[in-house]
Amino acid sequence: MKFLKILLGIIVVLAIIFVIGGLVLPKTYSVSRSTVINAPDSVIYKNIVDFKEFYKWNPWAKMEPTAKSTYAGTPGQPGHIYTWEGKETGQGSMTILTAKPSTNVDIELKFIKPFESLADTKFDIQPDGAGQKVTWTMSGENNMISKWMCVFVSMDKMIGKDFEAGLKSLKEKSEKGS
Repeated sequence: MKFLKILLGIIVVLAIIFVIGGLVLPKTYSVSRSTVINAPDSVIYKNIVDFKEFYKWNPWAKMEPTAKSTYAGTPGQPGHIYTWEGKETGQGSMTILTAKPSTNVDIELKFIKPFESLADTKFDIQPDGAGQKVTWTMSGENNMISKWMCVFVSMDKMIGKDFEAGLKSLKEKSEKGS
């Protein structure tokens, strides 16, 4: 009986720590990476705003090329959608919310599996010397589980390297003129 009281006490203390910790841990996250690409802004923009082109440099598509991908809507227009479903990459969709030619694209990113979440993804293209500075940003809200996950591994560390790899591939693709 004493063991059960101790166990119950430990469970109650852990639950209190979980809830109180969840209240003070960061409510939002933001991950951003940039690179300078020596290509016309129109080429870079097309490689971002047309999801069939995006797929060609997308780091997660390279991770799991066998994932099922579908596209709908008019490329470069609000409502253009890219969906995927794979064993390693999970299931989700990207929908263009706004697109300003050769300057920025705002995308709603929905993850369905393995965890549901919603993120705002932006690509900004700005002149930088002879090239174009491209900034890829993803931001969103942390739920209780993701707040605690970020204590051990930050969102920046989880996807920052993927953003860097993706921007490197976007740079290579855009500088080749495709």
